[in-house]
Amino acid sequence: MSTAKQCISAARKLAKQVDALTFGEPITHVYNPLQYAWKAHRQYLERYARTSCRVLMLGMNPGPWGMAQTGIPFGEINAVREWLHIDAAVSKPQNEHPKRPIEGLDCARSEVSGRRLWGLFREQFSTPDAFFDQHFVTNYCPLVFMEASARNFTPDKLPKAEREPLEAICDAHLQAVIDALQPEWLIGVGAFAEKRFAKHAAADMRVGRILHPSPASPVANQGWAEAAEKQLRALGVWD
Repeated sequence: MSTAKQCISAARKLAKQVDALTFGEPITHVYNPLQYAWKAHRQYLERYARTSCRVLMLGMNPGPWGMAQTGIPFGEINAVREWLHIDAAVSKPQNEHPKRPIEGLDCARSEVSGRRLWGLFREQFSTPDAFFDQHFVTNYCPLVFMEASARNFTPDKLPKAEREPLEAICDAHLQAVIDALQPEWLIGVGAFAEKRFAKHAAADMRVGRILHPSPASPVANQGWAEAAEKQLRALGVWD
């Protein structure tokens, strides 16, 4: 089975397993873009999950204006459409929050984190093929959690009884992706992702992290691209 097919199979399994979980208050809405945006996510895996991957990068979970809209990790609209050239249709989640409509590639909002992340890669690599020949980007958890107000709720804040079953499923999927890609480097986008990687690194794999590009981070707002590039070069990931 090809690397891409292994990742596609793992993602389908992940989508079904997390759909079987339930979450209580304050969470009122849960989006699973691996279901309603599956065509786009599959297109991403088919094109860009490659045996030549040397660096696997990991985020936490989808943002409301990124992967929630496009099905692509850190999936800022313009980057997905204009650089990654993903054009598959996106449908709707079953229980849509009126303040967080899913508009797919027609969404007018731009996710800052995704714009920063893919913007750096676009600056450093001439084409998506040049980037994905040695890199791949995925998320740990595929679900978007929202409170009644539409406020984002991150999976690390879940109570233990809900967090542990989710982590067991996400850990198994992450291991499947690592097994399929066999990267040299596991780079967490932020501290949370680095910790998840630390559980799965084989003896010949190196673990590191870069600053998360979230606008909630004062440090990231003071030149994220420069800081992330410096970290990657200091680690030895980039020459």
